[in-house]
Amino acid sequence: MYIETERLIIRKLEWEDLNGVFHIYQDQETCQFLLHDPWTEANKEQNFTEMIEKSDLEMDRAVNLAVVRKHHVIGIFHVWYTEMKKTVEVGYTFSKEYSGKGYATETLKAMIDFIFKHHDVHRIQAVCDDRNVSSEQLCLRAGMRKEAHFIKDFWNKGEWTSSFVFGILREEYKR
Repeated sequence: MYIETERLIIRKLEWEDLNGVFHIYQDQETCQFLLHDPWTEANKEQNFTEMIEKSDLEMDRAVNLAVVRKHHVIGIFHVWYTEMKKTVEVGYTFSKEYSGKGYATETLKAMIDFIFKHHDVHRIQAVCDDRNVSSEQLCLRAGMRKEAHFIKDFWNKGEWTSSFVFGILREEYKR
């Protein structure tokens, strides 16, 4: 998988991306709303190995992709099939140094377009912690609809968290 946008390349992870991905995931603030704690020197290779093994979007596997700007990994994009027929969920994490520059929007729009054009998918959804205002705004900018707000529906990092669910259907997608 290789996608070029105006400013970015979205591609499969490579071993050379290890330190760039570690830079993103070692940051406490970046990991605040993620399901895992920040990576450490002690676990970065194991965590990256698990990510890099998921390289193709198949019914039973997720895909993890590098978002690259000028040969530098600035983000990670995840796609996986849910238990619902022809439905995928997406997730993303970007380096805070590149926040507010439109890279996440560019990536999400490109991936929605790619998924609908190249996979038999009926629906794309994203779920985020309701405190993650940046993620909420990103989904809306990319044309996704806010469909649900679940209150204290997920136990994460020692507390009940609330979630927003966003979605877009193939039939309503216009690019």
